[in-house]
Amino acid sequence: MSRPRLRDTRHAPQFELYPLGQIPHDLIRNMCKLIIYDKHVRANDLTGNRFGAIFAEAIGGLDLERPIGIADVVYGERHCWSTKTIHSAKPYELQSARIISGRCSPDYSYGISDARADIQKTGAAVLNIYNERIGKAKALYNPLRAIVLVRYYKMFQFVLFEQDIHQYAVNDYEWRYNDNKNIEAFDNRGNRHFTWQFSGSQLTVHYNIPASAIKFEVKRPPILEVDEQLETIGYKDSWISFK
Repeated sequence: MSRPRLRDTRHAPQFELYPLGQIPHDLIRNMCKLIIYDKHVRANDLTGNRFGAIFAEAIGGLDLERPIGIADVVYGERHCWSTKTIHSAKPYELQSARIISGRCSPDYSYGISDARADIQKTGAAVLNIYNERIGKAKALYNPLRAIVLVRYYKMFQFVLFEQDIHQYAVNDYEWRYNDNKNIEAFDNRGNRHFTWQFSGSQLTVHYNIPASAIKFEVKRPPILEVDEQLETIGYKDSWISFK
């Protein structure tokens, strides 16, 4: 199959900060300080974009703030992460995580107008699109990792883990319909790796949570009331003027 045409073709500008999966506790403490601060000033949840910004600040890296693509946070010139967060009411018991990787459109990239006509062909096209995105990111960044935060924000419980991001051998997977009439990719041992939705062309990657995942809990801070915060910054009614 030929290389697909992609929407996200523009990219901005090695050394290893730490070994894969061996996330230093000091880094996690830096992240937790920012999580505590967010909650203190009334954050209702921890969004994916905010997690990217928190991780970037915790490692002294750069948050690229891109709406599409693989690369989210860069450290130095080459070290890069795709930052993801998911919600679970039982984060410490979770064994796998479903991570949305982005939109992969066989119609746009390959001209496959009827995605249901041949789901093996459609699945191969979807993985080729994903591989192409990974390849473009790896041309600029190496190592390239996914860092995933599983959160239960209500109880301030978290699980943090990393995975290497690599390209996939398209022919190693068989695509099957699931109960929701979407398609899923399985390897020859029957393990599910991907889900692709016909509506929206969304590709989801299934990660097994590794033994190296770090589980931690953060003490919930008091919520800062608006008047308290305004007093702290010296607010006065004279700051407001009517024109």
